[in-house]
Amino acid sequence: MDYKSIFKSWLFVAVGVLIASHIFTGIRYTDASALVVAVLLLSLCNVFLKPLLMIFALPFIILTFGLGIWMINALLFLLVGNLVLGFTVDSFGDALAGAFVVSLTGFVANVLFGKNKVQVHTARSTRSMGPDAKTPERPNTQRPIKDDDVIDI
Repeated sequence: MDYKSIFKSWLFVAVGVLIASHIFTGIRYTDASALVVAVLLLSLCNVFLKPLLMIFALPFIILTFGLGIWMINALLFLLVGNLVLGFTVDSFGDALAGAFVVSLTGFVANVLFGKNKVQVHTARSTRSMGPDAKTPERPNTQRPIKDDDVIDI
């Protein structure tokens, strides 16, 4: 188990909840301990409840082209607001906005600090172009093109 990556993801969720609480008046916390408990509970909900909800809501997620995941995140945000004393989410609209900010914060953090970078590897082909420069020549002296002569992402 990589505790460093778990702590980073928890920190990004915390930053997202903090930003959402400062942007939207319908998301509030009374003190730092309420914020920490809310972020911990939201992280646990994302680990345990979200996959189950996504399985049950899979047809809805497909029909909405993935926007159903945003609804699930908002429901979890609203649930945490109802469970944690000192952390308040006033309405489902505020929960939608908060879930959007938390998701956006996590996305930006993964782009900036994530390990999953897209790498493009290319292979050089030894084919020569024919006299009309439209079709490659394939003389018997050159090696045939193999399946691994493609761009790997």
